[in-house]
Amino acid sequence: MSARGPVVGQRRRLALGGVRGAVGKGRDFTRRALRDWEWDGRESAEDALLVVSELVTNAALHAHGCEELALTSGETLRIEVLDGVTEQPRPGAVPRPGVPGGHGLHLVRRLSDRWGCYPAGTGKVVWAEIDSSRLTARGVPGR
Repeated sequence: MSARGPVVGQRRRLALGGVRGAVGKGRDFTRRALRDWEWDGRESAEDALLVVSELVTNAALHAHGCEELALTSGETLRIEVLDGVTEQPRPGAVPRPGVPGGHGLHLVRRLSDRWGCYPAGTGKVVWAEIDSSRLTARGVPGR
C-alpha cells in the first residue's frame, strides 16, 4: 500500500448507453478504479466486480440497458447503475439451485452491505455499497 493510502471521495462515471459488451466494459472500468484506489487486494474486490456484472446485466435484461455506471470511493464503494425504466427492481422468487436466471438481485443482496434504488429522471438508479474496510489491502501478504 502506498504511503498516501487509498483514495477516498472520488467519483468515476462510465457512459454505457448503446454500448456493446456493457457488462465487460463495466467490469474493466471497475477493476481499474479498484486498482487505482488500492481496493484490489481482497476477495471482496471480486465481489464488487460480480455486483457490477449483475446490476449492468439486470439493466440490460429488464430496463432497456444501462445508461451509466458510477463508482464512488469513501467509507464505502458505492456502485450505481442508471437505466431508463422507472419500474423498481424486485427480487424474483427464491432462486432454485441449478436453474438459470433469477439470481441477480439475490447475489447483489448477499455480496453488498446495502443496496436499493431511487428514481432518476425518466429512469432509476440501482445502487449497492460495499464497506471500504472489506476492500483495503492492509495485512494482505505481498501488499
